[in-house]
Amino acid sequence: MTIINGIQVPFVPVAPKEDFGRIDHADSSNSFESIFQTELEKVKFSSHALKRLENRNIQLGEDDLNKIQEAVNKAEMKGSRDSLVMMQNPLNGMRTAFIVNIPNRTVITAIPVETAEENIFTNIDSVVFA
Repeated sequence: MTIINGIQVPFVPVAPKEDFGRIDHADSSNSFESIFQTELEKVKFSSHALKRLENRNIQLGEDDLNKIQEAVNKAEMKGSRDSLVMMQNPLNGMRTAFIVNIPNRTVITAIPVETAEENIFTNIDSVVFA
């Protein structure tokens, strides 16, 4: 068994023995804070939106998520609250509409425009083409 600070531990530590007991609180708090802030700024998907993506067979790649993120950032700068984000997939040409709550940075629902029964979107205050 490995001994750390006089105590036998039943595992092999990942870090070298010399690194135990040394914690740089300034670095760890800045690191945590920056990671936490980055996560808060990312667009989230409500459970309703996730169900709609799955049911409507809408697949999003990393580029698509980045486009939605940029659209939300632009809408936020303009003071929008609830925005319609229109995006076209370059691979299959399918257009998708996303309703996004801008202050919460949350996608509320996703609709493939070609299959929408009605092309009417209510309770939005802005449209962003991503």
